[in-house]
Amino acid sequence: MFLERKIKTVALLFALAACSLSVFSADRALAFFPDKIRIVVPFAPGGGTDVIARTLAQEMAKDLGATVIIENKPGAGTIIGTQAVATSEPDGYTLLMGTFANAVNPSLNAKLPYDPHKDFVAVALIARSFNIVVVNPKSPFRSIADLIAAAKADPDKLSYGTFGTGTSAHLAGELFKNMAKVNLTTVPYKGAAPGITDLIGGQIQVMFTTVASAASLIEGGQLRALAVTSAERSPAFPQLPTVAEAGVPGYSAESWYGLFAPAKTPADVIDRLNKSAATAVQSEAFKRLSVNEGLVMIARPPEELDRYFRGEEERWRKVIQDAGIRVE
Repeated sequence: MFLERKIKTVALLFALAACSLSVFSADRALAFFPDKIRIVVPFAPGGGTDVIARTLAQEMAKDLGATVIIENKPGAGTIIGTQAVATSEPDGYTLLMGTFANAVNPSLNAKLPYDPHKDFVAVALIARSFNIVVVNPKSPFRSIADLIAAAKADPDKLSYGTFGTGTSAHLAGELFKNMAKVNLTTVPYKGAAPGITDLIGGQIQVMFTTVASAASLIEGGQLRALAVTSAERSPAFPQLPTVAEAGVPGYSAESWYGLFAPAKTPADVIDRLNKSAATAVQSEAFKRLSVNEGLVMIARPPEELDRYFRGEEERWRKVIQDAGIRVE
């Protein structure tokens, strides 16, 4: 009997020790987190997403007292970089700078090498942005109403430029065609710059382009801005109406930026990263960036990014299906 009690006591002590060690290990892991964080940007260096990610990394590093590096993994419409994060360890040391592309890729591609919901957990919705509807300054179009009237008068005449299948500029145009009930011929380009060059040259009639690519040209008189694609007017362009105000009620097309981590990343680590991102977007660096890139800084909780992402995925699925868009 004594031996049996002794065995049970030893077993209990071992169990308690194992439990304590587990708790200690988790606490110790969080205590030493972070050390070196990697934010994967699924685009080439130099673009808008890369600039935003590098600013975020710089400010989060200050807040966390850690090294935060950017790793560019472009290719396959962001799929390569996104998959790299999906298969990373769920320890909070590898994050994804998610964008509009993450919400539309499930509808553009017949099959993805990852599940956008099961393989990721939301960290923080960082910012939202918008496109600007621009035309040649010599164009007769001075409003969205003018553009719609001309498109309806001659359905096969007008064309709009995009900088990639399934990009925000492309789908903003497709949504406009659908909601305004007009036909515009889609002309794809490999980037915003060649599209804008043709717009200025008169080869195409309109573009739904980014603030970064158009702002200086609008200011210099090389482009005429008709409206912004966001749901509300932009503080950066208060004189411009929204497309909804200008003749297409209910229209709204946004770009956005959010941090994601691999699924099963500990909740306390996610919370720490979220708080750091929220601090980062209040910095002077982000205030300057918000003007240059036309951003509305947010840094909302993980659950808000999750809701927003699912909503964007659903709304663009219908646009993509109606337009019959597919990435080959």
